[in-house]
Amino acid sequence: MDQNGCEPKKPRLFPLLLINFINTLGFGIVIPFLVFLVERFGGNAIVYGFIGAMYPAFQLIGAPILGRWSDIHGRKKILLISQAGTLLSWIIFLLAFFTPVKSLVSVNSAFFGAFVITIPLLILFIARSFDGLTGGNIAVANAYLADITEEKDRNKNFGKMSISANLGFIIGPALAGLLSITIYGELIPVLAAALISLAGTIAIVLYLPESRQCTISKAKKISFREVIGLKNIPYMLLLYFLIFLGFNIFYTAFPLHAIRTLQWSVADMGIYFSVLGILMIVVQGPILSMAVKRHSDAYLAIAGSIILGTNFLLLVSGNIALTYLAAAFFALGNGLMWPSILSIISKLAGKEHQGAVQGFASSFSSLASIAGLILGGFLYEILGGVSFIVAAVIIYTVFLLSFRMLSFEKEVQEEV
Repeated sequence: MDQNGCEPKKPRLFPLLLINFINTLGFGIVIPFLVFLVERFGGNAIVYGFIGAMYPAFQLIGAPILGRWSDIHGRKKILLISQAGTLLSWIIFLLAFFTPVKSLVSVNSAFFGAFVITIPLLILFIARSFDGLTGGNIAVANAYLADITEEKDRNKNFGKMSISANLGFIIGPALAGLLSITIYGELIPVLAAALISLAGTIAIVLYLPESRQCTISKAKKISFREVIGLKNIPYMLLLYFLIFLGFNIFYTAFPLHAIRTLQWSVADMGIYFSVLGILMIVVQGPILSMAVKRHSDAYLAIAGSIILGTNFLLLVSGNIALTYLAAAFFALGNGLMWPSILSIISKLAGKEHQGAVQGFASSFSSLASIAGLILGGFLYEILGGVSFIVAAVIIYTVFLLSFRMLSFEKEVQEEV
């Protein structure tokens, strides 16, 4: 028994890893062909960027609310709401395939390019928006992991979370490549994503225990101003923003770059993202496990950020060999940096405010995602492959700012 009269809970990491895998598997299926689908329904690179931005735009509203609710009502209930929202969003997405491609508005301008707004495109906008509104699953899952993990094991366990996500990104694009070659095209992969989301919903109900049984009733609401008042949290939120800004410029620009410069097909992109996912698993498994024994979270974040920035520079040339070398840099840099950043912010948040802090961190990542996804489309239309230099500069800025985290770690150790 602990001081609250509760039986200490043993960590139950596997159900959380399974749910995380299921979520990314569903999303990973859609990544390789979404840009093709947008163009078929009348859109262009800028419309693709805006559709991508719908999820983080609405997550900006939903994630802080869901994060705070998880502190008060429990992680499991909120994860269930979030997962059910994802399931419904894929059902809405499916409707786009059965709706006539009827033109509503035609645009042809020097700034936005030429595109047509059709009914299926509007349905895609609605589907991604609804998924974002209920999309607090990442923030709540991170808070859940912090609940059940001792501080010394957080970097390693956040690495395991990333591995489960990367497994989804390996299998998802591979499935997309296989399923999209049928006579039904992209319909079957989207249907698969819906079924996978249903499996995730069932997994939460049956296999995920509540992580805060003893503390839910004692939790209090915390405002954004109070979160900003927590020591060192604003600085970490700034890093969150910059990291996601760089990532999302890449996530929008790279599929366009793959189609126009590398002249890749859906299958080619599926292979690339699968290779990237395998490399990420290697880094966040044995390499990260060895690294955390020798180096602190802050040192790993610093090293990872400079490696990650270099990856973007390798993409500029449009050379296929350098593109695959960039994947290795991406895997090593992100694999060392991101679990370390998550570990540090979870330690700074403390036990009482995990959900709230993770929720507001998701809001900052959402703001950056909105800007990055839209900016990525504009930059690639104007600059082509040079747009990756912008992403590199942003991540190199993270590298310079990351040195301050060394002092954060010392402060946390002294408080303990």
